[in-house]
Amino acid sequence: MAQPPLITLTDVRLSFGNTPLFEGVTLALSKGERAALVGRNGAGKSTLMKIISQQAEPDSGAVWRQPGVTFANVAQEPDLAGYATVLDYATDGLEAAYMAEAELMEFGIDPAADPKTLSGGQMRRAALAKAFAQEPTILLLDEPTNHLDVPMIEFLEGRLKAFNGVVLVVSHDRRFLENISTNTLWLRQGKVLKSPEGYVKFDQWAEQIEEEDERQLKRMTTHLKDEQHWLARGVTARRKRNQGRLARLRQLKTEHAQVRSALNDRKAAATITADAGDSLSKKVIEAKGLFKTYQTPEGDDLVIATDLSLRILRGDRIGIIGPNGAGKTTLVRLLLGEIAPDAGSVQHSKTLQVTYQDQTRATLDAKDTIWEALAPEGGDSITVQGHQRHVAAYAKDFLFKPEQLRQPVGALSGGERNRLALAIGLARTSNLLVMDEPTNDLDMQTLDLLEDMLLNYEGTLILVSHDRAFLDATVTSCLSPIGGGEWIQTAGGWSDAQEQLKDVRLKGAPKAAPAKSASPATAPPKPKAQVKLSFKDEHRQKEIDGLIPKLQAEIAKLETELADAALYGRDPAAFNKKSARIGTARDELEGIELEWLEIEEKRAGLDG
Repeated sequence: MAQPPLITLTDVRLSFGNTPLFEGVTLALSKGERAALVGRNGAGKSTLMKIISQQAEPDSGAVWRQPGVTFANVAQEPDLAGYATVLDYATDGLEAAYMAEAELMEFGIDPAADPKTLSGGQMRRAALAKAFAQEPTILLLDEPTNHLDVPMIEFLEGRLKAFNGVVLVVSHDRRFLENISTNTLWLRQGKVLKSPEGYVKFDQWAEQIEEEDERQLKRMTTHLKDEQHWLARGVTARRKRNQGRLARLRQLKTEHAQVRSALNDRKAAATITADAGDSLSKKVIEAKGLFKTYQTPEGDDLVIATDLSLRILRGDRIGIIGPNGAGKTTLVRLLLGEIAPDAGSVQHSKTLQVTYQDQTRATLDAKDTIWEALAPEGGDSITVQGHQRHVAAYAKDFLFKPEQLRQPVGALSGGERNRLALAIGLARTSNLLVMDEPTNDLDMQTLDLLEDMLLNYEGTLILVSHDRAFLDATVTSCLSPIGGGEWIQTAGGWSDAQEQLKDVRLKGAPKAAPAKSASPATAPPKPKAQVKLSFKDEHRQKEIDGLIPKLQAEIAKLETELADAALYGRDPAAFNKKSARIGTARDELEGIELEWLEIEEKRAGLDG
C-alpha cells in the first residue's frame, strides 16, 4: 500500500540573478523512500535539499510538508568549530543528550574528543551521529561517504536501510547509491525526473530518456543540437562509451591475472610481475623488506609495514585499499621516498617522473583565477603530457565553460576545485600517477571523465580510494592490509579483492591457543630453520646464469637482422620466422630473469 507523502514540491522555481536554476521542480517523497539525487555539477542538488529542509525559499511554487516532520542535514563539509567537545556539537539543539552520546559511540567517535583533533573521516562520522541522534523524519545527506573507509560505508548502508523515514542523498559513490536507494531523482535541465527504481537501474532508465532526447535533437539545427546534446546527457555521459571502456578493462584484467596467479598465496603476493618486454627496464619501484612503525597522537605504535617486498612495473594499475588508519597514505609516501623506512630499501627507476595528488588539493591558490591556475606562466596555452593545448580547450575537457575561466578559485565548489586539481595534475608529464582519494566531491559526470582519462593513461597508476565502483573500473590489482603490517596483493578490482581475501582471512584466522605445558621440557621441538638455499635452487640459478647471456645475444642478433629494411622483400618467410622467435626469446628471458630474482630473494631472506 502506497504511503502518503511527507513532503511535496509543486512547480518550484528559483533563479540566481538572471540565471534560472529550477525551471519547475515537482516531486513527492513518502515514508520508506531512500532517494538518490543525481545531476551534473551546478544543477542545484544542494540548493534543492536546502529548499526541502526550509533552509532556503524558492522564488515561486509550493512546498508542502506534513505537519510534525523534522529534518536532519549532513553537509558536505561539516563544521565543528566553536565546540569544546564532540559531544557539545552532537547535543546542540537536542533534548536527549544520551542519544547523541550513544550514536557517537556507534560511529566510533569519542564523545569527549576535541573537534580540532579530528580527521576528515572522524568529522564526517560525528556529523552522521548527530543526524541520527535527532531521530528526524527526513534525513538529507550531502556526500556522506567522503573520507569514510569501506567498513564505515557499509555500516552506514545498514543504518540507512533500517531508517524509518525519508532519506535523500547526494553522493558520487555509485556502489553506495546502488546499495541503499529505492528510487532516483534526476535533476536535469531545471526539472526533476523520478525513477520508480533505485540507482542500480538508473543507467537503463536514463538511456531511454536520452534516446528520446536524441530523436528530438536530430530535428534541430547543428549548432543547437551540439549545445543541447551536452546538456541533455547530464550525468549519464558515460553510457555510450562504456562498452569499449569495459572491454579494455577486461583485457587489462585478464593480462594481469595471467601473470599474477600466485597472488592468492601470502608469500607470493608481495611480488608483482608483468608479461611483456624487458622486466628490468620496466621496473618502476622496487621495495625490499620494508619495516615502518608510526606513533599515533595517542602515543601508540601503529605498524605500517612488516617485511614488505613489492615490485611495481610499468603499466601496473594498483589500488591501495583498507580501513582508515591502516597506513595507506603512509605506505604511498614510503614507496615514493618521501619518508624513510625503519628498515629495508626502496629503489626507483632512473627515469621516474611522479605526479602525486594528495587528499588536500593544497596546490590551488584561492586568489588565482581558473585560467591562472591552469597556466601559471601566463599566455593562452598549456603543456598537457608534452603537447600544447589552448587553455580554454583543455578546461572544456574538464567541464569548465569559457566564461568561468576568469572566476577565482576561492569561489569554486568542492567538486569544481577537485576537477581543477585533476586538470592541473593530469597535464603534467609523468610516468607514475599517484592519486589519494581523487573521487571526493566529484559528480558522476566528472567521475566518468576521470575513469576514461585513467584508462587511457599510458603510465603506472597507484590509486588510494574507498570508492568501490571506481576501483572496479580503473585498477587491475589491489594491495590490502591484513593486520600486523602485512599487505597482500590480489588480481582485479575491489570486488575481486573481497572474493580473494575471504580465503586469505580463513587461512590467517587466529587458532585456539594451545594448552600451557607443565614444564618447558614437554614443549614440542621447534622445526630446524633453513639456513641455506636448497640444492635445486642453487643448481637452477647457475643454469640461469648461463642462459641469460645466450638469450641476450640471440635477441641482439635478431634485432640487427630485423632492422634490415630489405629483409621482408628478400625473404618473407625468414622475416616472419625471426619476428616470431624474437618475441618468444624475450618472453623466455623475462621468465628466467624473474625466476633468478625469486631465488635471489630467497637467499637474501636466509642471509637476513
